[in-house]
Amino acid sequence: MAFESLTERLNGVFKKLRGKGKLSEADIKAAMREVRMALLEADVNYKVAKDFCAEVSQRAMGQEVMESLTPAQQVVKIVNEELTRLMGGDEPRYLHIKNKGQTVLMMCGLQGNGKTTHAAKLGKFYRSQGRRPLLVACDVYRPAAIQQLQIVGEQAGVPVFAMGTEKPELIAQKAMAHARDHGNDIVILDTAGRLQIDDALMDELVRIKEAVEVDETLLVVDAMAGQEAVNVAKTFNEKIGITGVVLTKTDGDTRGGAALSVLAVTGKPVYFQGTGEKLEDLEPFYPSRMAGRILGMGDVLSLIEKAQSIQNDKEAEEAARRMMENKFDMNDLLAQFQQVKKMGGASALLAMMPGGSQIDADALDEKALPHIEAIIYSMTPAERARPEIINPKRKRRIAAGSGQTVEAVNKLLRQYEMMQKVMKKVRRNPKGFMRSLGSLGGGFGGMKGFGR
Repeated sequence: MAFESLTERLNGVFKKLRGKGKLSEADIKAAMREVRMALLEADVNYKVAKDFCAEVSQRAMGQEVMESLTPAQQVVKIVNEELTRLMGGDEPRYLHIKNKGQTVLMMCGLQGNGKTTHAAKLGKFYRSQGRRPLLVACDVYRPAAIQQLQIVGEQAGVPVFAMGTEKPELIAQKAMAHARDHGNDIVILDTAGRLQIDDALMDELVRIKEAVEVDETLLVVDAMAGQEAVNVAKTFNEKIGITGVVLTKTDGDTRGGAALSVLAVTGKPVYFQGTGEKLEDLEPFYPSRMAGRILGMGDVLSLIEKAQSIQNDKEAEEAARRMMENKFDMNDLLAQFQQVKKMGGASALLAMMPGGSQIDADALDEKALPHIEAIIYSMTPAERARPEIINPKRKRRIAAGSGQTVEAVNKLLRQYEMMQKVMKKVRRNPKGFMRSLGSLGGGFGGMKGFGR
């Protein structure tokens, strides 16, 4: 996940600070040296890293920290506030979408950064908000670019306007007329990219902006490109004038320096982040939430929103009721594992949980989930509803049917029994719920080893 290495380094720095009762000026300077190195290793722009550490140092050496009873916590608080400010402030930035007429979003960037896919993701995002977006195929050079847009447009449920290999500026003009005639209120232009920045690419984008009134010029940049992504953003902004950035592949980059640097270098905010390959894997960029993830504080709000997006209130209430009434069976367990997969897997959830960054995601072994599902699917309806009836003979049949071992079946049944015990404790003592979660987490740690 993004910032994984930075999170580990910063947690190490803060752990050293927490080991001291009072902080001296030398302690702060030593900590900031390590923070600066951590930022540079995360591919943060050198000037940005230097200015950030200078600002934190100045605030950390103030009276409120040096005389505080918990100086280390005060330093973490300052770092959190400065990270949030660096990425755009407490509130997220939103695209300006008109209430009347057409809003034109032009996607631009280098080839291979995900413009076409993220054009469709944006279309799906605004369609879910009741808007009527239109995707426009302005990339007339890349082989199969139009077909790709049509495929992802169909998957997103968003119509696509194409005119073959006509001039992109003419396609954009005709698309605007089509949008007015068909009631499309958001027009998303998917433009051509190049393997490198060149004058032909920039001239074409300028011509499109001259042909139609573009409201938002969004640069799509690859988070895994690190510092190079920031250089690309700076060049595009100077040549055509971008209004914001869509950061892609934030799920695969362990450094993440682009997110920390792009606003400071270009003055343009990150509006959205791509968090996966699926069309629904697009999130508004919240600087404060991202700062929380970086510092290992988690991102509970995003976790709740993600859960709500895949499970309606009625389903959630029913699941909670069955748990509290001790009616939670293997069908419910299967449903919960499937919810985890939909939410990006265990490692994605850990990144959003407070302190989750300190848990070894490998111990959860996400590859075990398909094996667990296979075991449950190999059970009869009666066995899923009443796992206690599963005797040795049934275990052997289930193991053979799922391609797993009897030991794996026993392991799953033990975890199920542990969940049952935890829920009994919760019903008897709701205030002890968090302590119960600790023992439950130990049970899921036992997922490692399935299918081996």
